[in-house]
Amino acid sequence: MSVLPWHLLPDNAAVGESGRLTIAGCDTIELAREFGTPVFVYDEDHLRARCREAVAAFGSDATYATKAFLCRAMANLAAEEGMGLDVASGGELHVCLSAGVPADRLVFHGNNKSLDELRSARSVGVGRIVIDSLDELDRLEALHGGDGLCPRVLLRITPGIKAETHEYITTGQDDSKFGFTVSTGAALAAVEKAAASPAVDLVGLHAHIGSQVFRVDSFAAAVGVLGEFANPLGLPELVVGGGLGVPYVEGEEGASITQWAAIINKAVTEAGITARVGIEPGRAIAAAAAVTLYTVGTVKELPGIRTYLSVDGGMSDNPRPVLYGSGYEAFLPRSVTADRRRPVRIVGKHCESGDLLVREASIQADVVVGDVVATPVTGAYGHSMGSNYNKMRRPPVVFCRNGDARLVVRRETYDDLLNTDLG
Repeated sequence: MSVLPWHLLPDNAAVGESGRLTIAGCDTIELAREFGTPVFVYDEDHLRARCREAVAAFGSDATYATKAFLCRAMANLAAEEGMGLDVASGGELHVCLSAGVPADRLVFHGNNKSLDELRSARSVGVGRIVIDSLDELDRLEALHGGDGLCPRVLLRITPGIKAETHEYITTGQDDSKFGFTVSTGAALAAVEKAAASPAVDLVGLHAHIGSQVFRVDSFAAAVGVLGEFANPLGLPELVVGGGLGVPYVEGEEGASITQWAAIINKAVTEAGITARVGIEPGRAIAAAAAVTLYTVGTVKELPGIRTYLSVDGGMSDNPRPVLYGSGYEAFLPRSVTADRRRPVRIVGKHCESGDLLVREASIQADVVVGDVVATPVTGAYGHSMGSNYNKMRRPPVVFCRNGDARLVVRRETYDDLLNTDLG
């Protein structure tokens, strides 16, 4: 195996004088010492650059999908760079509001919003509520009777496009828990009901075909279906969602946000769509901006079988390999440009044989206990999907910029694990 493919690292990754990896001028080995491991290390200017790229293509109709990675610092960053933010729970809403993001820059998603969540969204004045079912519309109508507020809403439409990605993260096919299906007539019936309701102001449609989609022609196909359905309705807004795939391992390549936007805009023109078109990237903003640093605790040789490299994290800080069989690369940041020729399986410290981080990794041959090992492209769906399994403490998050490292999420303490435990 060759050296680590450099395009998998954050924009401002470099090799320091000692041969060690630096991110935005910060030495990763020193970061591991200062903040401990596991730790998520983000290149802040990488995040900002991707936000600006999205805004350059779609202006204020570019919305960051917070489910990919959210903390108050990230919410502030996306808002500062001109993006709206989409939230999919009362918790995500609370974090964004706590960060000072104006409520009218928020879009509230989710396929099963509770009465309390809808009440909160209405009361603070979120910019858009994306209605996913007639039951949600019924809940909004029940709330309208009490205060007379009339929120602006989008209807989530299922275009019948099955994206080529993992089964668990496809969302645009007819057989989906999300949205109103065009092919069955449910979408048109929902439009008619919402348009007639005094409880909502129907301003547009929303669709999302899936996550980690490399086939960009799938987005163009979805736009074609949406245009055929939406054009006769004359609604002013159409959001085509997110889901752009990013490369995680050697040999993978993905479109940039700018290239993706060009394909969407071309499809919009060909479909004759005159509505304002918006996008909702999440992974494409955050994924490649970060690496996770771990410490090797065990190097276990099984002669004739394999070598297990055990680190001090695992499925509690990155569940994607367990959930989706997702692949990652790994390397020793102390010698980032060295050949990686030693085959290992990198596993976590949880009580599960399936607790894998990198199933078939190649790493520098001289790896030893105590080494810091890194996995790149961990900026999306690591922190946000993390858990306390085995009562592990969630790792900290560090933003690096111009040689300064800023702790934006501290590591949980053992006492944090007892905060909700009433004994």
